[in-house]
Amino acid sequence: MEPAFQRGDLLFLWNRGKVSVGDVVVYNVRGKDIPIVHRVVRSFGGGAKALKLLTKGDNNAADDTELYARGQNFLDRKSDVVGSVFGYIPFAGYFTILISEYPWLKAAMVGLMGITVMLQRE
Repeated sequence: MEPAFQRGDLLFLWNRGKVSVGDVVVYNVRGKDIPIVHRVVRSFGGGAKALKLLTKGDNNAADDTELYARGQNFLDRKSDVVGSVFGYIPFAGYFTILISEYPWLKAAMVGLMGITVMLQRE
């Protein structure tokens, strides 16, 4: 969710607090595997009613209703939201992205570790 966070940033999430307008949340779209990090722009309900949220990316012109599952207009706080972002470490997760996108890099790392173990003397 640029410019607040970059690809590869390691996000710290909190799922026990109240979610308010302006908070950055991580949510899952039903039927999709990739979590999305966007800001809450509206909230509905709360208290006795289930809290419903509407999100939007900082660089997006429109809200996220097009990203939600078919027939879904809002996120359900309990079932869709993974947590609220309360901190991050820039680029700390970039290594995992690299080894996922370049399988040869993963093989090279494992091979290098294997050679290191074999050549190590006691």
